Amino acid sequence: MKGRLAIITTHPIQYYAPWFLYLQQMETISLRVFYLWNRGATEGHDPGFQQNIQWDVPLLEGYDHEFVDNSSNDPGTHHFWGIYNPNLIEQVQNWKPDTVLLLAYNYASIYLFLYQWRHRTPVIFRGDSHRLGISSNWRNRLKRLLISTVFHQFDICLYVGSANKEYFLEHGLLPRQLFFCPHSVDNKRFFEASDRAIEDALVWRKSLGIPTGDSVILYAGKFEQKKRPTDLLEAFLQLNWPEASLLLVGAGLLEETLKTQANGHPKVFFAPFQNQSFMPRIYAAGDLFVLPSGGGYETWGLAVNEAMCMSRPIIVSDQVGCAADLVEPNENGLIFPAGDVDALAQCLQEALCDPHRLKQWGNLSRQRIHSYSYEQASAGLLKALSSISSHF
Repeated sequence: MKGRLAIITTHPIQYYAPWFLYLQQMETISLRVFYLWNRGATEGHDPGFQQNIQWDVPLLEGYDHEFVDNSSNDPGTHHFWGIYNPNLIEQVQNWKPDTVLLLAYNYASIYLFLYQWRHRTPVIFRGDSHRLGISSNWRNRLKRLLISTVFHQFDICLYVGSANKEYFLEHGLLPRQLFFCPHSVDNKRFFEASDRAIEDALVWRKSLGIPTGDSVILYAGKFEQKKRPTDLLEAFLQLNWPEASLLLVGAGLLEETLKTQANGHPKVFFAPFQNQSFMPRIYAAGDLFVLPSGGGYETWGLAVNEAMCMSRPIIVSDQVGCAADLVEPNENGLIFPAGDVDALAQCLQEALCDPHRLKQWGNLSRQRIHSYSYEQASAGLLKALSSISSHF
């Protein structure tokens, strides 16, 4: 008999939908996903990209789901009351799950749900927070205490990586309550698209005016302060490498700042926001992917997973959540101290000085990312569910 798993999450996300489809096909799980907001299923304004976005890959196909009416006056994930669904408890209860999996917690609806659900069935939480780059002042200590109080209501937590595991332990979870459920993307989609993407990328690079034979340093994402793309641009300008170009793909509040900073540099190229179906081509266009985020805001960095699927070497800051798990220095990339532009410039120079080694790093990236897949994430979830069944 299949166990009934209710998954509660804020809205359809391109990284989770394929995982839900994978879970739906498993023989041991009967699942239903409860969405608390319709962002992603419909076109809407993305404040990070500063434009209206609707993903061009399927987000709702192939798995059981339902939407819960959101009564917020300002719906969204940008504030506590943006996810407010008074009917959530009733809809979940009517489905009669054996276990509930939460993929978010710090919203009004989730707090209300936890208060009302109280021990009806076990609750699992999967998060990705960490404390990298977070100072230990009195506000953060108080916040840690409050979060610990919430986390004590979870029977089990699924951690996505080593920094996230440490975060749970620091908030009072016991090792026996923690199960590894790695952050993953749709590896299969990227693997299958890689050959065509390489061909398309060569054409695209030429259309952008990138010189043939240049090594391309790639940033792809939102142009916002927490991702620190200005650090990468400054490091590239400081590097002054004659056979390298920098390609910045995306949009956001810092777009004009970046273009002003580039000051028409002949080896700095910009490309606008690209939808999901184009991402294999984007990563294939780069010879080296860089994510310089800092301040504890990059809880994981799933763009790194995607770039590794496309056999790309990686440079990340030490405050990117995935750094310790996905990037092995001098094996498939390099790690630098967040905010240290000089160190980033040195990493760029180290990576670019040996094109043959850079290619080897990319190959090792692809090998490494096989262990961060929906198969492994599902195996971790199944272990957690098995543990629950033996204790409840």
